[in-house]
Parts: sequence; structure tokens; C-alpha cells
Amino acid sequence: MADRRLETLRGVPLLQVTEEVKNSRARSSPPLLPTTADRDATHIALASAYEMDMLLTWNCRHIANAAIQQRLRRLVELAGFTFPVICTPEELLENENGQND
Repeated sequence: MADRRLETLRGVPLLQVTEEVKNSRARSSPPLLPTTADRDATHIALASAYEMDMLLTWNCRHIANAAIQQRLRRLVELAGFTFPVICTPEELLENENGQND
């Protein structure tokens, strides 16, 4: 399955992790995400810095978590960025199929 996922992503451009993205965790004291969630914080920082409309994730512990998102939205917007819509693929498909509107 991992090989299939990698093949699917072949040719998709990768976003560069800039210094601004790397330093984004330092903006919150205490951090909104635990230090063990650095990859999760990087996904959110990349989506915000590159002005992504949406971030799809299956990670409901730190990313698709309504309580954390509310606090992250405030932090990201205070830094001058736009916070993306964050949802699971299932939530996106429900909305595209006209369910839960």
C-alpha cells in the first residue's frame, strides 16, 4: 500500500519547509500542540504559509480536532496567515455528495 501511495504522489510538487514554517511553533507559549506532534504542526504551518484552502487529514488527535483548531485559527490569523479548512476525507466526501449540508 505504501508503494501505491508513493506512486500516486509521483509528480506532485512538494512544499518547501521555509524558516518561517520552522519557526512557527515558537509563536505560541505554551505550544498548542505537544512537542511530540512536530510533524502535525508542520502540516498545519505549511498549509497556512502556502495559503492552502484545505488540509485533509485522518489525524483527529492533533489536526482535525475542533478544540485545537479553534485555538490554532486564532494564532495563525494573528500571525497574518489564513487558516485552512481542516477536515477528514470522509467529511469532505459527505459535503461533496450533498450530505450534512
